[in-house]
Amino acid sequence: MITPTRFLRLVVDPVRLAVLGAAAAGPVDPAALAGEIGAHERRVRKELGSLVEAGLLTDTWVLDREALRAVARALPQDEPIDPDLLEGPWTEDEALVLSRFFSGGRLVEIPSQHAKRRVVLERLAVEFEPGLRYTEREVNAILQVFHPDYAALRRYLVDDGLLTRADGSYWRSGGRVDA
Repeated sequence: MITPTRFLRLVVDPVRLAVLGAAAAGPVDPAALAGEIGAHERRVRKELGSLVEAGLLTDTWVLDREALRAVARALPQDEPIDPDLLEGPWTEDEALVLSRFFSGGRLVEIPSQHAKRRVVLERLAVEFEPGLRYTEREVNAILQVFHPDYAALRRYLVDDGLLTRADGSYWRSGGRVDA
């Protein structure tokens, strides 16, 4: 099994990364890929071999998705919450809720229970400056830093009255202002 560190060392190379991307879609055609990325075909073939040897590609030059899942499983799962996320007027119980749903600086799960979700949403609302208007794209970019389902977070923030939307723009309309 490939370790997360070895995986990162492999994919930091742009040619290897391009090979992995192509292999995700199906068997790699070395000549075609070399032409697409402006590399020599010999270099593409060399990197195909190194990725097969590392266990990330099959012998038919297709991405081994199970190998990627194994790398993901090997990553540390319980990263302590980023202390910056707890700055502000959070009670001890609210800080406990935040530490349950955040790992590092990422929201690992959107709480299904409304009271817990409200605490998480209030923390996310702190990211929006009162008095400023944001485009949907800007709101998405801010929320995407925390969780891949930024659209759900955006809807929850609007539904809970923490953000308001009108005429294609959003602004903070609730939550804590001194956090």
